[in-house]
Amino acid sequence: MAPIYKIAVIQLYPKPLAVEANYEKAVSYIRDAASQGCHLAVLPEYHLTNWLPDDPKFAALCSQYQKYLDAYCALAAELNICIVPGTIVEKHDSALLNVASFISNEGKILSQYQKKNLWHPERPHLTSSLHEKHLAFDTPLGKVGMLICWDLAFPEAFRELIAGGAKMIIVPTFWNLSDCTPAGLAHNPRSEALFLESTLVSRCFENTCMVVFANAGGPKGKTTKGAYAGLSQVAVPFKGALGKMAEEEGMSVVEVDMQILEDAEENYKVRADMSTPGWHYDYSLTRAASGDDKSKL
Repeated sequence: MAPIYKIAVIQLYPKPLAVEANYEKAVSYIRDAASQGCHLAVLPEYHLTNWLPDDPKFAALCSQYQKYLDAYCALAAELNICIVPGTIVEKHDSALLNVASFISNEGKILSQYQKKNLWHPERPHLTSSLHEKHLAFDTPLGKVGMLICWDLAFPEAFRELIAGGAKMIIVPTFWNLSDCTPAGLAHNPRSEALFLESTLVSRCFENTCMVVFANAGGPKGKTTKGAYAGLSQVAVPFKGALGKMAEEEGMSVVEVDMQILEDAEENYKVRADMSTPGWHYDYSLTRAASGDDKSKL
């Protein structure tokens, strides 16, 4: 019998540069999730700082990353819950790395992923993981992969994780409705919401996987004027978006019977086809720096 997991997606509003307040609010949500028997809690990208890279305080706050990472490890062990604390930007010398960590219910970091596909405004500030592989890893919830925000736009990233055995893909995100050109917004002011709603469900169908998507949300009781897309959800084949939120801050808890992924694979046979000898799609990444010119799925 396939396991049933209870998952909390926390659509936090990260108050700009208010790291301690954002952390305390995140802890409150995680404690609530644990009290409801959740196996996993996922926070958004930039949940501690918001995204203000030009502010001189931003980099200094990012240098405190270890303090909060250690605190989340202790919290996971205390509450017996796995935690993906969104992303925490790490400052290493002059480099800023946008990193997602999977923390087990024993408080151990099982894997970390540094954002590869940087959104255009991030590129002057963040360092990409470039040609490092997308790696699936073992967790108490089975084989998991992690991506971050704009990685969602690249099906190759999902394919590499699926080829590695991942059945759950966790995607912390900071995606706004304003992340669009004026020309795009003129066509559709909610085009970014359409992008998310279309892509998240497509990715779970085309990979027979679950996608756990935790985006930032707007502050409760205040008009966001469409800035925050929200839409945090758990997407699965056959059913689509489970527990999908609107734009406001909050938490959604869903239960997922993992049998649905086995049923989807039995129906679509995506993983089976990908593992066939002589499979006709040859995915590769250039590894010129290491002298290894290809890494095939």
